[in-house]
Amino acid sequence: MKQKLADYGTETLLGIHAFIPEKEPDQYLYGLLSDYPNRGGKGFRPGLCIASCKAFGGKLKEAKFSAVALEMLHNAFLIHDDVEDESFYRRKKPTMHEATSRAIAINVGDMFNALSLSPLWRNRDLLGEKLSQRIFLEIQHLITESAEGQALELGWRKDNRCDLTETDYLRMILKKTCWYTCIHPIRIGALIGSKGSVKPDDFNRLGYFMGAAFQIQDDVLNLVGEESAYGKEIGGDIMEGKRTLMLIHLLLHCSASERRFIKGFLKIPILDRNLAEAKTILELMHDYGSITYAKTTSKYLAGAALKEFYSHFSHLEESEDKAFLESIILYMINRDY
Repeated sequence: MKQKLADYGTETLLGIHAFIPEKEPDQYLYGLLSDYPNRGGKGFRPGLCIASCKAFGGKLKEAKFSAVALEMLHNAFLIHDDVEDESFYRRKKPTMHEATSRAIAINVGDMFNALSLSPLWRNRDLLGEKLSQRIFLEIQHLITESAEGQALELGWRKDNRCDLTETDYLRMILKKTCWYTCIHPIRIGALIGSKGSVKPDDFNRLGYFMGAAFQIQDDVLNLVGEESAYGKEIGGDIMEGKRTLMLIHLLLHCSASERRFIKGFLKIPILDRNLAEAKTILELMHDYGSITYAKTTSKYLAGAALKEFYSHFSHLEESEDKAFLESIILYMINRDY
């Protein structure tokens, strides 16, 4: 499974490089576009798109432009997210804004968004006008939902919301994570592979359960993973004040005095927060079973994803890509990086 992810990731990376112009300004823009993609990554989004296409009878070359657009958008989101979160590391290296400047990083992310339109335009020659338009609308919806989800998370942090529920969290990650990480990559791949004959909405529950399981496990790894493997600063989500499932669970179960302490910590500007106090919050998460609860929830969601997968893929012929899609669901919660 990891090898197939790597293979599809390599194909996508080559595609990204093909759409990056060799022109000026190189030092402050075009030369920086390869930075995040070249650092590696898991390649879930292009992998899901390509594998879904092939599972439904399509070919890799038919999905390549859509996969490239998805990964370009992903890297644009990462660059902007790192600025918004004031993160220090991404994929084991300083974030774009730490290595350059906040203004330059934002502009590089903007250019990635602009360049992602190029492979979508190329789809017209590859897939035809009608199917290309459907894929374009999928991408448009993906961007809209992701921006809305990011707005929720940023707004909660701005207003220091400490009254959130699990339902609030799941609604936020549906928008911020699930649509662009799993739902739309699967929908787009299936549309391409089936020549537009599938009903894309049939894959929404599958992609939601997969995306939610992925995001929760990613949040857990931020707290308990190994920094050398995870690639970001461990515990960074606490320092950044992200309303993860663990933090929400803790706030719902801790004592009134502990809640006041946590709320006070979250009220402080990110760069002024105390690491020792963040570690205290992490200890409270362990004490109240918040991390265990998140792991259990992630496994439950992955089980629901498997059920949805069998419902919508069992009628397809057996293939490496069909098996890959099944295995990636389990990988999402069993991975240690």
